[in-house]
Amino acid sequence: MFTKAIVRTPGKSLTNGISTAGLGLPDYELALVQHADYIEALAACGVEVTVLDADEAYPDSTFVEDVALLTSECAIITNPGADTRRGEIIAIKKVLKDFYEHIEEIREPGRIEAGDIMMVGDHFYIGLSERTNQSGADQMIGYLEKYGMSGSVVMLAEVLHLKTGIAYLEENNLLACGEFLTKDAFQKFKLLEIDQDESYSANCIWVNGTVLIPMGYPKARATIEGAGYKIKEVDVSEFRKLDGGLSCLSLRF
Repeated sequence: MFTKAIVRTPGKSLTNGISTAGLGLPDYELALVQHADYIEALAACGVEVTVLDADEAYPDSTFVEDVALLTSECAIITNPGADTRRGEIIAIKKVLKDFYEHIEEIREPGRIEAGDIMMVGDHFYIGLSERTNQSGADQMIGYLEKYGMSGSVVMLAEVLHLKTGIAYLEENNLLACGEFLTKDAFQKFKLLEIDQDESYSANCIWVNGTVLIPMGYPKARATIEGAGYKIKEVDVSEFRKLDGGLSCLSLRF
């Protein structure tokens, strides 16, 4: 169960964020509305949400998930693979001191973004991607083991981040799309397949029994509801334009 979440309000500089989506520039005013709806959805799931001010110096800083991994035992500050995002860790470190006694940090040459990390109980799957390298993963696993947890790596070939195409929904159910459907590491789970034409919906989040999914993906909704979950749709169209999804927009702990 999650009791808290941290989000960061999008800045006007959002339109300068990193993107490979080819969907045009995000509408800043609409992004603010969608972000407020996202916060409301988290709160409706019983989570106390801390809302950080916009940081105009970092256009992608609303995707707060990437700069830290929050566990039951410690917080681990990442070292983002995107050079333009590395400065974000300074601010999040200060914020997390109010929530955690134990805070660790990934150091060079390690690079890692928490969008590449999926929690399954006390085990963490870490995707090796353009944003996360072996050194970053090794350091992360070392910190996890220090606090009684574990981690393992998964090679990525097709997606930006691990959680771009996969989401753990608890109860051994794993939502998966594309390359993740056949990876050996995930065959022990009950795989809930997402069609390729709705691949964006694979980035969803389980929050205290409810699954938040992006709005507008009826087949994915039917699949998740068919597995017995309560659904709440959230429109994140403007964040999709920046390669971002539902999980990217919060740190949940």
